[in-house]
Amino acid sequence: MNEIDIAKEKAEIVKRYRSLLSACRPNTSKEDRKRIRQAFDFAAEAHKNHRRKSGEPYIFHPIAVAKIAVEEIGLGTTSVVCSLLHDVVEDTDYTLEDISEYFDPEVSRIIDGLTKISDIFDQTTSVQAENFRKMLLTLSDDVRVILIKLADRLHNMRTLDSLPPKKQLKVANETLYLFAPLAHRLGFHAIKSELEDLAMKYTEPEIYNSIVQKLADTKEERNRFIQSFTQPIRKALLKEDMDFTILARTKSISSIWGKMRKKEVPFEEVYDIFAIRLILNTPEKREKADCWKVYSIVTDIYKPNPDRLRDWISNPKANGYESLHTTVMSRQGKWVEVQIRTQRMDDVAEKGYAAHWKYKESKTGESGIDKWLRRIREILKSAESDALDFIDDFKLNLFSDEIIVFTPKGELRTLPIGSTALDFAYSIHTQVGDNCLGVKVNHKLVPLSQPLKSGDQVEIITSRKQHPKPDWLNYVTTARAKGKIKSALKEARKKQADEGREILERKLKHFKIDFNQDNIQKLVDHFKLPAPIDLFYEVAIGKIGQKELKAYATELEGGGILSYFKNPFSRSKDSSPQQQTVQDPIRQQLKDKPDTLLIGDNMEKLTYSLSPCCNPIPGDDVFGFVTIHDGIKIHRNNCPNAVQLMSKYAYRVVKAKWITNKSIAFLSGLRVKGIDEVGLLKNLTNTISSEYNVNIRNIHFDTHDGTFEGVVMLYINDTQHLNNLIKKLKKIKGIQKVSRIGKMEASS
Repeated sequence: MNEIDIAKEKAEIVKRYRSLLSACRPNTSKEDRKRIRQAFDFAAEAHKNHRRKSGEPYIFHPIAVAKIAVEEIGLGTTSVVCSLLHDVVEDTDYTLEDISEYFDPEVSRIIDGLTKISDIFDQTTSVQAENFRKMLLTLSDDVRVILIKLADRLHNMRTLDSLPPKKQLKVANETLYLFAPLAHRLGFHAIKSELEDLAMKYTEPEIYNSIVQKLADTKEERNRFIQSFTQPIRKALLKEDMDFTILARTKSISSIWGKMRKKEVPFEEVYDIFAIRLILNTPEKREKADCWKVYSIVTDIYKPNPDRLRDWISNPKANGYESLHTTVMSRQGKWVEVQIRTQRMDDVAEKGYAAHWKYKESKTGESGIDKWLRRIREILKSAESDALDFIDDFKLNLFSDEIIVFTPKGELRTLPIGSTALDFAYSIHTQVGDNCLGVKVNHKLVPLSQPLKSGDQVEIITSRKQHPKPDWLNYVTTARAKGKIKSALKEARKKQADEGREILERKLKHFKIDFNQDNIQKLVDHFKLPAPIDLFYEVAIGKIGQKELKAYATELEGGGILSYFKNPFSRSKDSSPQQQTVQDPIRQQLKDKPDTLLIGDNMEKLTYSLSPCCNPIPGDDVFGFVTIHDGIKIHRNNCPNAVQLMSKYAYRVVKAKWITNKSIAFLSGLRVKGIDEVGLLKNLTNTISSEYNVNIRNIHFDTHDGTFEGVVMLYINDTQHLNNLIKKLKKIKGIQKVSRIGKMEASS
């Protein structure tokens, strides 16, 4: 690099640093700015020889993270210092001791929480999951660790273009799996939406770009509509001498796509592409009254949908969100969502936990976000060693919205939506849950698995003789309840297994079989059990008794078992006669000629199988997943399980790319909907068979009151072939919707 480039880079670094200082200045003292400068100088020196994948100086990244922390999250000087230093210990020769020497203990503690860990953990466990758990553990000390981590992830997502496609998919799926729901739960709606949109840009690029283009195409029309809609509201509010701001917020791309999928409608039929937000400047003691006053004004002008009123002012969400939402009918015949809130409520909605700090002093008692953080600490204390199970349980409490239920004494409790009566019992106390004998909801006895609704009053009936049962895991949805039940069952199982071990030792002695590790393992394999503790447990409960052990001993004498252990791989779980006879010819063809896919970094021709959860066909964007027992499984990039596989087991994901083989056809399904017209079925089959030369395997249609819905199963060469056919079918008169069915199977 020549001197001019270096000079330009230094000038750009100084420019970005000054921009950060400018963002900090309204809330910083001279001493604060001195601390920020110290951290900047330290980070600039530490990263002076480092560059990002894009080729730019690495120091650009810490500066950007610090600026996000200030402007978009609302953090203060200590967080800015930690943001500038967040990668120093991980990526340079500086240690945590060096940080402690140069900066105060508070900074050192936060940097310790932010420092990633790698080689400590077993490689069969997702390092990302362990990092996430370590990050959450710091909640007991300082939630700023997570807030800075969110800022770090947001900037990484904004600059993801410079990474290779495989890495982009991994980071994007991790973001969807962990960081977007975490931002949502902490109340950072804007950050959550942007993370989801940026992830979608890489996981569903075609759909993402299509929605972006359609939003751009309809922008002028949308603006004219908003102006017309808000004018009478503005006039009415001014007449009442109210201090307000009106904003129009377009929904996030991922949210629009979610609506399109859920309701099975095109972009043009999503009615709530945007929402109108009315923000009031009003004293805190008048907030509730003024919000309802504005609601009354709006619904006097436009008729509301009574089923779409959401009152999160009387009962705020657990993440602190407060707002009144209603959906009204405009004069142009379109439904419009209107959100009514105060400036304080808007701050909390946009900047979540950071704004919660700002207003906390004016509140009494424990807020929803404090309760949530307390529950997280409880989950962390009782978490098992398996990080992946922990993350799965933790996510149950991340994504969910809340319901509000009451105790018999009228105490309000917030639970995730979908919670059951047994979840409620465990939310009261572990002992109440463990001893739960029955539940009354609204004074009526109900099953433990009864889902609760907002407003229910719940009474728990307990008995000391009652203990958790395995099927209770099917009755609960919250991470707390699942964790407590698993813990109790594990302890009970361990006690029974100890008893079973003694029983088994006596029984084997009777059959003159030594009670040693080798024979125990043979018994475990014989009864197809995961581990010795499962064998001891089944002996204890009588599932494996005298009769089963006698049969084993007899087979052992005859050599049957011994011959089995000489060739333990001779009995495959997938080779039953029934399975062999119904196996698809194409699957055998793919095994004989595994050249339709190139797999791995070197694009080799390896043996694989097609995953039944999304059954890809040639032309789909795919990846390979190395399973424990079944070799490489091929999944579509937009497979329902892709997010989980790429984020939890990224080290087992391999590249995969189709090479076209026109001699192979894959069975694919299309769902067709529309208006029942004479000759429609004939036109449809002619288009498929004659114009596109596609073989139809079967076709099934149902009609109802002038409409029809049907499924067509047909043989397709590749994705392009299928997409062209779908476009053609949509042009047939009467057909309104054609979509690909998710699950498919291959055939020849």
